[in-house]
Amino acid sequence: MKTFIMPGTDILAPNIVLGLMRIARKSDDEVRELVRTARDAGIDFVDHADIYGGELHACERRFADAMALSPSQRDEITIQTKAGIVTDGPYYDFSYEHIVKSVEGSLAALRTDRIDILLLHRPDALVEPEEVARAFDALESSGKVRAFGVSNHTPRQIDLLRKFVRQPIVANQLQLSITHEPIIAQGVAANMLDEQQAATLDGGGIVDYCRLNDITIQAWSPFQAGFFNGVFLGSPDYPELNAVIDRLASRYDVPAIAIATAWITRHPAQMQVVLGTTNPERVAGAAQGSDLRLTRAEWYELFRAGGHRVP
Repeated sequence: MKTFIMPGTDILAPNIVLGLMRIARKSDDEVRELVRTARDAGIDFVDHADIYGGELHACERRFADAMALSPSQRDEITIQTKAGIVTDGPYYDFSYEHIVKSVEGSLAALRTDRIDILLLHRPDALVEPEEVARAFDALESSGKVRAFGVSNHTPRQIDLLRKFVRQPIVANQLQLSITHEPIIAQGVAANMLDEQQAATLDGGGIVDYCRLNDITIQAWSPFQAGFFNGVFLGSPDYPELNAVIDRLASRYDVPAIAIATAWITRHPAQMQVVLGTTNPERVAGAAQGSDLRLTRAEWYELFRAGGHRVP
């Protein structure tokens, strides 16, 4: 498992993250097997959010109940969670009160005294960055949160926060897969008037922005064809892509899911892949893509087979 020190932190992080948004109805044994499989593969970084599970803090609570981590076991795992989405509307709330209340709820649900990384979960159009800064200061000074980041934010949204927030923004969680890749594809086709791929749907150069500012990109839905509308792996809707994936999987003697993972980890931005599966076998398979270095030709072949143009 490839690891790196996340810029802006002292956290030694793997480039594969175990996302736990779907464990609310899993048994203790199922959760433990999932986490054990991930740990055996070198994945000691888990991703939560306060809203995951259909009930506030449900997945965080399910994780804590199943794992019953001792203090030493807790120290071995990096726990990341998110705050900012209110499901009643839905709407977003980056107020001081909401952020702090959400973290207190997460700490209680997770049965821990600190969150390693807190992300703001999707941009709040009504954000008052002074409020975010006040919340971050309070949470950092109390030792309740070690590091801070965002999710689905554009460069200018991050700049607005950074004008007021003292702490480094260490991560930005963005949707990315071979077939859902505007954050990469737009740059490849820049300045092409008649090419839809050239439309600025990437947040304004967010990949390059994150690289320039030492912000780790965390790729969510790495196997989704689109926005939660099914995976591309094995899908009859993507015959050309799957043919390329299967050929490369055979060449490298790994499962197909490892090739889909390696397409992301091959990018020099040193991204993390956030797995959403609750299937231990798929977690183990995806982990094999951690340090599988595709050639440039293979990377671009997958890019083209995923439906994108190389001018």
